This record gives sequence, C-alpha cells and structure tokens, in this order.
Amino acid sequence: MTTDSCFPHTGTSVPAPLGVPPFDPLRVRGTRLRLNRALRRRRRASATVLAVTAAALAATGATGAEGLAPRSTPPPVRERHRPAPMPLVSAPVRIADAETVRLLRPGDRVDVIAAPAGPMGGEGEARVVASGARVTEVPRAGGTRPNGGALIVLSVPRTTAAALAGAGITSSLAVTLC
Repeated sequence: MTTDSCFPHTGTSVPAPLGVPPFDPLRVRGTRLRLNRALRRRRRASATVLAVTAAALAATGATGAEGLAPRSTPPPVRERHRPAPMPLVSAPVRIADAETVRLLRPGDRVDVIAAPAGPMGGEGEARVVASGARVTEVPRAGGTRPNGGALIVLSVPRTTAAALAGAGITSSLAVTLC
C-alpha cells in the first residue's frame, strides 16, 4: 500500500500537527449554587406538603388507623421538684378586732396570729397559726360586732383549718396583711 491511498489529499501518512492556542482553565461557576437552590426548593415543597397534610388530618380528627383505641389525652406531667398542691378548704375564723377586718377584701393574703386569751394576755407568746391564707369572704357593712370581733372565711389546707379552729377556741386571733 502506498501513502497516497491512505491520505489522498496530503500525500503523507500523518497529518501536520496543529497548534493549540494557550488559554486559561475554564471555571464553571454557579453549578453548586444552582444544585443547592434546587434541593432547598424540593425540601420546602416537601415540608409544605407535610404541613398541609398534618393540618388536614388534625382538622378531620383522623387517627391514621381504623380499629385502634380512640385517642386520649396523656396525663399531665408534673414537675419533679414541685410537690402536688394540697386541696384547700374554707375555714371560718373569728378575728378579735372588727376594725381590722373592715380593711380586708376577698383575695387578700393574710397571716393569722394567735395570742393567748385573757385580760392581761395570759401566759405564752403569740404564734403564727396560718401563713399566706387567702381571704374568700368578709362580712358586709354592719356585719361586725364591736366586742365580739368579726367572722371571715379563709381558704387554707385542711391541716391549717384544724389548727385555726383549735386556736380560735383557746386564743384571740388577729390578722396581718401579706
């Protein structure tokens, strides 16, 4: 075979080398940003679809599975450091000074102090029987007796109510506003 048969137009077996001009490397910018933007759009669309589906299920009351037990609300979670509140009872208390009682309003917080009864105060010291008790009822105008004091109703725990009843029998009771 001759060289003329392979390359009839040049007459040589190897073409002449062509020069490649020098150029800077190509840097394609924005492909990563476009990819991230597309992924964010897809995530937003997925989140929107999930939110709309959840709202629709909540509005219809669907539980997701038929035949299962009906939904019930979970019991309230108590904080570990706070003890359960004690149930409160109403305790009627006769306060020796009727004028002091006229200063009270429902909702006020008072400390009840027991002083020994008698003309000179008797023996013993005054003591606090109830601390921070809430006043629930006070006598209406004209409902107090000048020498017999006035009856008020306090909201206190049951044990404090028993202590107030016992102190009311043996001592004169007074209140201080908290």
